[in-house]
Amino acid sequence: MQTLDWIVLIGTLLTIVIYGTIQTRGSKNVQDYLKGGNTSKWWTIGLSVMATQASAITFLSTPGQAFNDGMGFVQFYFGLPIAMIVICMVFIPLYHRLKVYTAYEFLENRFDRKTRTLTAILFLIQRGLAAGITIFAPAIILSAVLGWNLLLLNVIIGVLVIIYTVSGGTKAVNVTQKHQMVVIFTGMIIAFVLIFNKLPDDISFTKAVEIAGASGKMEVLDFSFDLNNRYTFWSGIIGGTFLMLSYFGTDQSQVQRYLSGKSAKEMQLGLMFNGLLKVPMQFFILFVGVMVFVFYQFNQAPVNFNPTATEVVLNSQFADEYKAIQEEQTLLFTEKKNAINAFSSNPDRNTATIAALNSKNDALREKARVLIEKAGEAKNLKVESNDKDYVFIHFILNNLPKGLIGLLLAVILSAAMSSTASELNALASTTTIDLYKHRVGKKTETQMVKTSKWFTLIWGILAICVACIANLAENLIQLVNIIGSIFYGNVLGIFLLAFFFKFVRANAVFIAAFITQFIVIALFLLNEFEYINLPFLWLNFIGCVIVITIACLIQGLKPTQGKDLSVQSS
Repeated sequence: MQTLDWIVLIGTLLTIVIYGTIQTRGSKNVQDYLKGGNTSKWWTIGLSVMATQASAITFLSTPGQAFNDGMGFVQFYFGLPIAMIVICMVFIPLYHRLKVYTAYEFLENRFDRKTRTLTAILFLIQRGLAAGITIFAPAIILSAVLGWNLLLLNVIIGVLVIIYTVSGGTKAVNVTQKHQMVVIFTGMIIAFVLIFNKLPDDISFTKAVEIAGASGKMEVLDFSFDLNNRYTFWSGIIGGTFLMLSYFGTDQSQVQRYLSGKSAKEMQLGLMFNGLLKVPMQFFILFVGVMVFVFYQFNQAPVNFNPTATEVVLNSQFADEYKAIQEEQTLLFTEKKNAINAFSSNPDRNTATIAALNSKNDALREKARVLIEKAGEAKNLKVESNDKDYVFIHFILNNLPKGLIGLLLAVILSAAMSSTASELNALASTTTIDLYKHRVGKKTETQMVKTSKWFTLIWGILAICVACIANLAENLIQLVNIIGSIFYGNVLGIFLLAFFFKFVRANAVFIAAFITQFIVIALFLLNEFEYINLPFLWLNFIGCVIVITIACLIQGLKPTQGKDLSVQSS
């Protein structure tokens, strides 16, 4: 990185932090601090909701996902527009009428306090882990690529977020996220334009898409019912809808974004804005990754994009084998480039040659990955051999001009900060309102605001601690969604029981939720150890169905007198 890149990077991040702190300091009551004074317009809500979901993981992992597997991952988001419609029709009117601070307050009105507390704790567990991962994700990759100290990066990202989130609460999160999304969109559009400009002069946009298609990267839809394939139309529509319903309807990190709206209409418009724009945005980010793939058909890529992994294997007893793979890949690159040039001049040619050469290249990359793992084991080192998360950052650092490298790094870190800020804000709100408030008696508004700030600080420190001990999964964006899928289905089922199953009482739901969570965790572990084949997206659907079924069975077998089923204002 050059001096100009450092100026752009540091200047962008400090501007966001300082602006968010100055604009939102001095909240006098809980409503101002936790709900932003209910002043947010629909476009602020929409951008804030998008920024919360679009973490640094999105901009690091998604292009790498497309580079390796093509556009099929976009199917993961197909359930999102459906979920937005349901939430606007069912969730928002109820939350607005009850004037809740958290989604879980509603559950005490409908069931009882222990159900509310259990659901809040499930949220705190999964979102607390996710907050650490959203800090860790960019830190581990930037540290590997740039040589920055990992622990220091974790602390810097966490502290920057804590400063303005503690100071301004929900309003600070919303205000800064608007500017962060501007930085993010600007950076990704510039990256796309530069990728295309770096292709050979005779490669038009149409030809680039044809090359990607010939390499199997433009296969968007998969209507198969193959459970070996994580991302299909059906898993996206069914599992994705249940995941998005739970995430946007019951996860406080998202619910808090739209609870800050001026009215129910502003909240609904904000979510519909997200529903209309989110899928195209993800399609575009994936397409950027596909264009990076096309770029590397004309410019030789490394065998493995993780420089730390390459360094480890080249300084081990496996160095000669790895160098042989590198030499073989160089020869293969020349052969593949010739085949791509022939295809681009005559697209009617058979694509079988390109497919065969891509398969050979994938095989070489897999051999390299195995050697990296062996080298790491020999040295007792934890080395990330799967390089999906390093593809886009490698392209940025090696191909973008001065200044723009700093901007793209600012995109990644801004995304990390925006998601982490939402999570800390939601964790503090849930802890304050759902766990603390009812156990300490009546407190003044000033005392509650101070308490919320202290909880924000505590959760920020805990998130930094999680980031410092975290380990990479196969792909970061999958890791976050896996954590969510373990809990979300159960939580969504509890809310659906509250909305639509009026005969079910509190004790039945509480017991069913406990049983369901153990079952879902067991299914996940069985899948991890390959005793069953169950893609994680289906856990959302399964968890939801199980908790509803068990609660209805318990209630049917033992009807009890319970709380009045009518939802009352709090």
